[in-house]
Amino acid sequence: MSAQESCLSLIKYFLFVFNLFFFALGSLIFCFGIWILIDKTSFVSFVGLSFVPLQTWSKILAISGVLTMGLALLGCVGALKELRSLLGMYFGMLLLLFATEITLGILISTQRVRLERRVKELVLSTIQNYGSNPEETAAEESWDYAQFQLRCCGWHSPQDWFQVLILRGNASEADRVPCSCYNSSATNDSAIFDKIYSPQPGRLGPRARPRHSTDLCSVPANGHIYSEGCAKSLRTWLHNNLISIVGICLGVGLLELGFMTLSIFMCRNLEYVYDRLARYR
Repeated sequence: MSAQESCLSLIKYFLFVFNLFFFALGSLIFCFGIWILIDKTSFVSFVGLSFVPLQTWSKILAISGVLTMGLALLGCVGALKELRSLLGMYFGMLLLLFATEITLGILISTQRVRLERRVKELVLSTIQNYGSNPEETAAEESWDYAQFQLRCCGWHSPQDWFQVLILRGNASEADRVPCSCYNSSATNDSAIFDKIYSPQPGRLGPRARPRHSTDLCSVPANGHIYSEGCAKSLRTWLHNNLISIVGICLGVGLLELGFMTLSIFMCRNLEYVYDRLARYR
């Protein structure tokens, strides 16, 4: 066996093993997303939070798992069976994914001001329409989770919540905020939570289902709540984790470039090996 054939054989098994790992990882991501989608109660009790945007993220996880499994399957079968067509498809999909990531990075860098303005508009719209439709809760759960994780309240400040009708309509004080704004680490006293089951009367039809009590509640704004707005907290988080984010993006990009290089090298040299085998027959 020549050195080129040995190198090709090594690359083949290297691609197969690593893509087999990613296939298993995609299967886990897919199963995790399906578990969240089917059994929400068990997942919430397992995580210990009620602010997780389950409906949206479960679908994203399931779709990501399927795509990862499909891409890894192309790499596994193409490398193991030495099929140039599958290796070519594998290279093409990796190239498309890499180009998409580069495009997104350029757009985020060049359109940063417009993107920030758009995020601000979406967040303020979510706050103003908070609890208005119990059947559409994904945006509200996402924002509740963001406030809980970033330890902030509102976009600019907690005052963004003070004019929300559902919070004012169910409150004994003038100003109240969602329970995700409550700073439990600031006091040993238990918070006074008001459970909100549905928006103000007349806004929904008579057959509309109320929310579960853990999905929507409020606390007094004069209590122990986060005083900082999430815009500032988000900028601080991005600044503190910039090196990690850039490192992860570079690592993923280099990994994709490595797989593309190996797949195209194997695809181009298979014809040479087959020609040599044909001559020896």
